Amino acid sequence: MVTIGDVAQAAGVSRSTASYALSGKRTISAEVRQRVNDAVRRLGYTPNAGARALATSQTMVIGLLAQFLEDEFAPAMLQYMLGVSDTARELDYDILLVTEADGARALSRITDSRMVDGIVLLNVAQDDLRLPILRAAPQPGALIGLPGDCTGLDVFDLDFEEAGRMMIEHMYALGHRELILVSQPEHVVERGGAYVWRLQDAALQQAERREIRLHAVFGESRQPAIGQTLHALLDAHPAATGLLLNNEAAAAALPSVLHTRGLAVPHDLSVIGRYSDEFARTFSLPYSSIESAPDRLGRMAVRQLVRRIESTEQGEEPYVVRFISPELIDRGSTGAPGPAS
Repeated sequence: MVTIGDVAQAAGVSRSTASYALSGKRTISAEVRQRVNDAVRRLGYTPNAGARALATSQTMVIGLLAQFLEDEFAPAMLQYMLGVSDTARELDYDILLVTEADGARALSRITDSRMVDGIVLLNVAQDDLRLPILRAAPQPGALIGLPGDCTGLDVFDLDFEEAGRMMIEHMYALGHRELILVSQPEHVVERGGAYVWRLQDAALQQAERREIRLHAVFGESRQPAIGQTLHALLDAHPAATGLLLNNEAAAAALPSVLHTRGLAVPHDLSVIGRYSDEFARTFSLPYSSIESAPDRLGRMAVRQLVRRIESTEQGEEPYVVRFISPELIDRGSTGAPGPAS
């Protein structure tokens, strides 16, 4: 087993200098620090976590609080988790994944016990019960998702309002005047999933300005229910020429629904979804989409969190609320409305 003494010998420095170079407890020249880091990589040295925590008051662990909720599509949530964990690993932090239903209690436990150096929250609700606990915790926190009150926290999210407007504007420019918008299940809204109504409300307002008839509905998160809902919507609104999807399960179910009905995209129906490019590849989805950027949001949240963890002036840096501007990925699923059926 490689020790700090082995690293020191390989780097040509004393054991204490090697330790200080790794811990940052004392000022070490860039040249010496580089030699120590090179020796660490060459020898495959891994610091003892317990000793490191005692020496630096850091665990090098980030807590990731997420839940797999029945009314949301689990594969979409996994992409946000991967973005967080991959970036943490790049920055030499481990992830403690917490999925307890009682998120407030779990957050109190891991922050009070100093099990982690910082927290990333997913499944953020409008009035999230975890936020007062996180604000009072000694560790910093970062959110992926916009709550009603962002005070004292770093927040990162997609600009869902602009995404809704972009969907409508794209269809309007092509000549569509009647559309269907399928959002996440209504339960998501009831528990405070603001991203659902942020996109839906903006789309409805933009549709009204453009004199577009928009049928906005909530869909399910699983088959066969979401497939049945899509069939029912297309039956109920035969004049609709476009379909907007803020529901990953609906996007995954749509190819089968259209095949059953003998409909071709974009000749018979134009489609725009809201999901990531990776999600589209995973489910072989041929539809144009607003990029939800879970990997980018994860990177932004973790990098900001690590800056706070490692900053000596943590309390002086202003908190940030940053939105990713939506980007429409054109996969050829939209066009001018086809001939009336």
